[in-house]
Amino acid sequence: MSDSIRFPAEWEPQSAVLIAWPHADTDWAAHLGEVEETYIALVVAITRFEPVVICVPDDDVQAYARARLASARVDMGRVRFVEVAYDDTWLRDSGPISLRDGDGFRLLDFRFTGWGGKFEASRDDQLIARLDESGTFLKSVRQPIDFALEGGAIETDGAGTLLATWQCLHERHPDLDRDTLADKLAGWLHQDRVLWLDHGYLEGDDTDAHIDTLARFADANAIVYQDCNDSDDPHFTELQEMAAELAALVTRNGQPYRLFALPWPKPIVDENRRLAASYANFLIINGAVLMPAYGDAADAGAQAVLAAAFPDRDVIPVPCRSLIWQNGSLHCITMQLPEGVV
Repeated sequence: MSDSIRFPAEWEPQSAVLIAWPHADTDWAAHLGEVEETYIALVVAITRFEPVVICVPDDDVQAYARARLASARVDMGRVRFVEVAYDDTWLRDSGPISLRDGDGFRLLDFRFTGWGGKFEASRDDQLIARLDESGTFLKSVRQPIDFALEGGAIETDGAGTLLATWQCLHERHPDLDRDTLADKLAGWLHQDRVLWLDHGYLEGDDTDAHIDTLARFADANAIVYQDCNDSDDPHFTELQEMAAELAALVTRNGQPYRLFALPWPKPIVDENRRLAASYANFLIINGAVLMPAYGDAADAGAQAVLAAAFPDRDVIPVPCRSLIWQNGSLHCITMQLPEGVV
């Protein structure tokens, strides 16, 4: 693309990963101990490779988080705390979508509506503005956009191709047709191709089929996706149809994408409610891929697939079974910040 404004891919150099610490006033309260262990493991993994910026609501939570991380022997020189109000910790969807703009950055601040009004999200909707006011970001301009869009709903290859599911965007904006939605996304995100998937879902997911639970770019010519090979599972037909859609997509050079199918974990059920365990919800950081692990036999297979898709990066499992209790996973609680933003 000749456009000087560009939406970088997740595998490009990062300055930090942004997260929000879980605490008793978030929806994690009932499982707080388990969730804290996941967050500690996540910060341990991230800080091996790059800094982490942690949102906290007050001094008490900051002091507690600092003590827990220090006791886990985290390199605290790579940890920065920012005090800011938030409803919950799904930073992929309430955090900034960062575009490179010349030597600086444009931080897109879309409306966050709690996934179409399912949950209270007024403080999360203000998160980017509050972070911007706190001086967290460098060389950047916040661009408010009065349009509901979550970061987990979009994937870019960094070269102008956007991947998304029609179900999610149509749920948010039922009055807009496909071409209109594609034009709006392409304009705001500076993309010149929008690829839609019409199939793919996970039971227990309340994002209306975010792309980051289903299919992800590994590079400009490769896609990693969540497969289902159990013909008795209710997901089987839908995910097989999604795989066929992916096989029919072509790169901007007209070639089929190289596809990497992730194994299917056994059903995880909580009080008769199936939880959405997807290996596609991984996080790419400098030098590594952090993989959600669910304590399932398929974890090892997923790690092998990601190692093949990202041969120049370490693949590090992070225990995420606690996260899917609230219908999200590893990628959902993180937002990478490109090199130079902080």
